[in-house]
Amino acid sequence: MSFNESSKVWKDGKLIDWKEATIHLASHVVHYGTSVFEGIRCYKTANGSAIFRLKEHVERLFMSARIYRMPIPHSVDEVCEACRQIVRVNGFAEAYVRPVVYRGYGALGVNPAPCPVETAVMAWQWGAYLGKEALEKGVDVCVSSWQRLAPNTMPTLAKAGANYMGSQLIKMEALANGYTEGIGLTVDGFVSEGSGENLFLVYKGKAFTPPISSSLLSGITRDTVMTLLGELKIPVVEQVLPREMLYIADELFFTGTAAEVSPIRSVDRIQVGQGSRGPVTRSVQESLFGILSGSKKDTHNWLDRI
Repeated sequence: MSFNESSKVWKDGKLIDWKEATIHLASHVVHYGTSVFEGIRCYKTANGSAIFRLKEHVERLFMSARIYRMPIPHSVDEVCEACRQIVRVNGFAEAYVRPVVYRGYGALGVNPAPCPVETAVMAWQWGAYLGKEALEKGVDVCVSSWQRLAPNTMPTLAKAGANYMGSQLIKMEALANGYTEGIGLTVDGFVSEGSGENLFLVYKGKAFTPPISSSLLSGITRDTVMTLLGELKIPVVEQVLPREMLYIADELFFTGTAAEVSPIRSVDRIQVGQGSRGPVTRSVQESLFGILSGSKKDTHNWLDRI
């Protein structure tokens, strides 16, 4: 996937040029992965550009930082405004927004306390994460040999950069074996999530999703989809899911800021349903994209206008 640079980055209250958005090699984050971040989409709607569930994302950023004892020297409102500002200043109608908080240059021991906490917000243009055709035709995935984090090792409720080392292994293994994405299991062998997406399973008229105790990130899009499923009168069940449920599901789909709502057409070469996007997945997509485009009323106030 190509990467499109933008012109400006917000860093600790100042706008700087993209090329100047650098850190020292001795920064703590380079050596120990001490960062937390968010991924947020800005959409071009019928009523102008808007960031989807901006405050909820920024609040989760602060929650992640709190878990790792990283006091952010800015307020939630300041970071929210920085996200709006960086979209405006770069002239984007649509964008992917990335706030990141990290430990900078100060000391190189494991203890991060001597190192300053720095905050930056980037934005760039990013299309469909799993490919242009994924939203309609679905993707082929595998169950990864790499497991998700065990409880009481690293906190999965924190969206931390270090957590994504495991995600990279899941993704690279899947790609190397001819799949688009991988699904990680918990240390007990139950379904967790994709390398960077939450998972929903439709079976006999109900939508199932693993609970947050299954070593997954509590996704904002996951929460959105659960709300939309309720409005569609489709029962939602949060429960521990055995691996074999993936093979007998009527429908499967990923959710996430980057993936949005992406159907899964096969798991380990076993076809899911009819091998294409199912009716529940389609209904969820239509509900979500209707709000994001402005063709459907935003009754939940999820869109934050630029």
